Amino acid sequence: MTAVRHRSQEPQWDPAKQISVDHRSPVPLYFQVASQIEEAIASGALPVGARLDNEIELAGNLGLSRPTIRQAIGSLVDKGLVVRKRGAGTQVVFNHVKRSLQLSSLHDDLTALDAAPSTRVLVNELRTPPPEAARALGLSEQDQVLHLERVRHARGEPIARLRNYLPAGLLAPTDEDLTDRGLYQLLRAAGVHLHAAQQTIGARTATDEEAALLDEPTGAALLTMQRITHDHTGAIVEFGTHTYRASRYTFDLTLRGDT
Repeated sequence: MTAVRHRSQEPQWDPAKQISVDHRSPVPLYFQVASQIEEAIASGALPVGARLDNEIELAGNLGLSRPTIRQAIGSLVDKGLVVRKRGAGTQVVFNHVKRSLQLSSLHDDLTALDAAPSTRVLVNELRTPPPEAARALGLSEQDQVLHLERVRHARGEPIARLRNYLPAGLLAPTDEDLTDRGLYQLLRAAGVHLHAAQQTIGARTATDEEAALLDEPTGAALLTMQRITHDHTGAIVEFGTHTYRASRYTFDLTLRGDT
């Protein structure tokens, strides 16, 4: 029985054992297969670099037709989760990033997920704030703020465009600082005690500029997040307005009932 193999060629995930299909279900067979492979990628059972059997082997192992398997793999290719490589079969290239909602920076979260974060710095300068940022920080539009703008990558793929505004004098990072470390790491190192934040999550479609930065088509779905962060004295130390690729990124919330 042929199984999905990792770079070491040791069996890691056996589709014949891990994928089940229900021929009586109204859910298309290709979708049943694709969704179970996607779950395995998201859980890490199929890590980046793992290879799937070819279409003929998968079809034989699962008792399905080759066109059904081709459609299943094609849907995963369209989502950017796998690629077809001539002579190497189908290979997992990306895990969907799940981020829990807590007072941490994206850089820290990606590091914890072993997602090899990297950063492209677009803006790092003092300037007058846009009206929205001035209101959030409790400043006038004539005051100076530190304006930071970056594109964060995970495993070489752009994940998010990050815009942050901080009161002038709070931090003076170099581009190298912003490349190597998360903003909250830098704030804590500067003696800022982060205490709490208000966060709003939304969604919209990508502009031409955002699409180019995030390697998405214009009009693609984006997740949005705005955050106002306070230090231990209650002072506002940061206003962030970020956009995330919905095809690569989710926010993970835990809801608890009464105890």
